Amino acid sequence: MENTKNTALVLGATGGIGGEMVRQLLAAGWQVRALTRGATPPPRGDRIEWLRGDALSRADVLTAARGCAVIVHAVNPPGYRHWGQLVLPMLDNTIAAAIAEGATIVLPGTVYNFGPDAFPVLKEDAPQRPLTRKGAIRVELEARLEKAATQGARVLIVRAGDFFGPRAGNNWFSQGLVKPGQPVRSILYPGAPGVGHQWSYLPDVARTMVQLLAMRAALPPFARFHMAGHWDHDGRQMTGAVARVVEQASGTRPVIRRFPWWLMALASPFVATLREMREMRYLWQTPLSMDNAHLLAVLGQEPHTPLDEAVRATLQGMGNLQQAADKKNAPGLPAR
Repeated sequence: MENTKNTALVLGATGGIGGEMVRQLLAAGWQVRALTRGATPPPRGDRIEWLRGDALSRADVLTAARGCAVIVHAVNPPGYRHWGQLVLPMLDNTIAAAIAEGATIVLPGTVYNFGPDAFPVLKEDAPQRPLTRKGAIRVELEARLEKAATQGARVLIVRAGDFFGPRAGNNWFSQGLVKPGQPVRSILYPGAPGVGHQWSYLPDVARTMVQLLAMRAALPPFARFHMAGHWDHDGRQMTGAVARVVEQASGTRPVIRRFPWWLMALASPFVATLREMREMRYLWQTPLSMDNAHLLAVLGQEPHTPLDEAVRATLQGMGNLQQAADKKNAPGLPAR
């Protein structure tokens, strides 16, 4: 029987999408539990119940999920170490808890589980024939969730493009285009010239998930949706928005440079995050847009923040604009 209580467990609540889901669930009136490996913060009267535990411990997840109607699976191994060995056991724990509680699992999906044969316009039911190890694991994640939907759990997968946002964590925007906490003097773009790329503003993604959760009883037990997000048709829309926002804040327009893939090739044997980024390079060399017709048919419209507004909030959240604004507003030197 489906759990209809208004409590959601968020795994990965201190991360980018998990943290945004916490904020959007609270705004929609949900009670939220959050599992954390670190010390739990003191109660603040914000309807968040922090629990100490590990997503790799089935007992911890089962205990945390007791009485929950929704489990948001937005967790990754610490520092993304041993990702390939740990993500499936973590998901299995979530599935066990969801079956026990009759809960809905929410998974933030990606395009990694698709290969170029599904491009350039990606629909929910496109064949999943990935070219990468990470993509193959993503296929297995979704296969296990589809099986769970026949065993008493419900599943909601929302696939989106590359995340960006004020608190988005590890992503191409904050690790490729600009450096957090520094004035933006240059923008590094990883894509091939003229090749389109799919972006998704994290608060819009979380709002979409929460809106779908509100009508989950009307959805099939295994439901998948694609978001259109921000489609950069030639690789210039995102860099142009960053340049405009920075120029408005500082008076100086940053230059746009090619991303140094050669440097990543040298450093990736020593840095796990760089290895993961390099494996996904094909997504920057092939145009890929996402068809959101199914989402529009269900919701009527997709939550969508204008690009410049979303980029401004992202750069402010990353600490890129404060120094620029201070510099722009600083008094001039006294004349000698």
